[in-house]
Amino acid sequence: MFIGHIPVIGTDALAGVGICGPIIAVLYAFCYLVGQGGTPIMAMALGAGNSKKAEAVIANCFRLLIGIGLGLTIIFLLLREKLLWWFGASAAIYPYAKTFLTIYLCGTVFALLSGGMNSFLIAQGHAGLGVGTVLTGTVLNILLDPLLIFGLHLGVAGAAIATIISQAISAGFAMICLKKMPLEAKLHWGKIDLNLCRKILRLGLAPFLTYALDSGLLILLNTVLQRTGGPTEGNMLVTCATIIQSYMLLITSPLSGITMGCQGIVSFNLGAKQYDRVKKALWSVFAVCFAFCSLMLIVSLTATPLFVRLFTPDKALLARSIPYIKLYSAGVLFMAVQWTVTDMSIAMEQTKIALSCSLLRKGLYVLGVLLFPILFQPDMAFAAQPFCDVIAAIVSGIVFLRVVPKYLYQ
Repeated sequence: MFIGHIPVIGTDALAGVGICGPIIAVLYAFCYLVGQGGTPIMAMALGAGNSKKAEAVIANCFRLLIGIGLGLTIIFLLLREKLLWWFGASAAIYPYAKTFLTIYLCGTVFALLSGGMNSFLIAQGHAGLGVGTVLTGTVLNILLDPLLIFGLHLGVAGAAIATIISQAISAGFAMICLKKMPLEAKLHWGKIDLNLCRKILRLGLAPFLTYALDSGLLILLNTVLQRTGGPTEGNMLVTCATIIQSYMLLITSPLSGITMGCQGIVSFNLGAKQYDRVKKALWSVFAVCFAFCSLMLIVSLTATPLFVRLFTPDKALLARSIPYIKLYSAGVLFMAVQWTVTDMSIAMEQTKIALSCSLLRKGLYVLGVLLFPILFQPDMAFAAQPFCDVIAAIVSGIVFLRVVPKYLYQ
């Protein structure tokens, strides 16, 4: 939002950061690989009364996050220039994209630790501490952005620096809570357990692919919009896509929060063999997700002009972005089914269901993004989102209702 209001360069800078957004999201997906891979194992161990195993899970996840973060930093710094050109940057927006991504990559370890370790607070029933971790980074980022972007005239570089500082503080807060707070399972350095690490990564593969491929799909969308839109329309469509992706975070982030917050409940009761409570939790998760998606459908239909104005005063951009947001979020009610099925399957160690349903949704999205611009016009690529949401949710819901009751009965 702050970047979009930088004088003169705001629109191009916003598009540049929009190109970086999906790449950054791919990096952040690795915290789901470790965090969501480890929390069900930890929660089941606590449900079975084995706190020693639960602490071993946290210790190994901590090591994995640091190692993966350092590796990703090196790899992406070496490849960043090629990635930006491949993923839809034009000559006008490339300098802003390169500046932001280069600085952001230096804080990759902090980003992974912040998201990955926070999940172990939530899974132990301390949602307040989890919220504290997120809010600490968020509020600090909001305060630092205008200071660095406008006050010190650092522009896009200031936004990236503010993000790194905020993520470092957030990661520190999460680790202090895991070490010092009275929890059943705390953070210790511990010993590396390769078998446990493999189990964590295997269980975390489904959520990792879900979020990483989501990011890859946004990269595909930006690339298709830039190529099919051409030199006149391409940058405009990518800027619109950046605003749309920001709006969708208002939907997908709370959905993930609801389902991730309940993973520990489902896993704990599964480990304790309280199957009736597992069923009750599953229906409760879906009910909350559906109620939230119903609210966001109303917001999408009525309040999108207010949201877009937060990003840009450009009238042409306003006129294009508002109908695109309504089109892109048209299948929001069906997202309640998809999120419930995917994340609750992971909580019950039903990785095949989660992965199959997630890959189906991604495949449909790719089909829509590639096909719709050819059959209609470039901006119809935005219709790929409701197309995949509706079909994937119906199929995923049928599979979940057929498999899970049999699994719990057995």
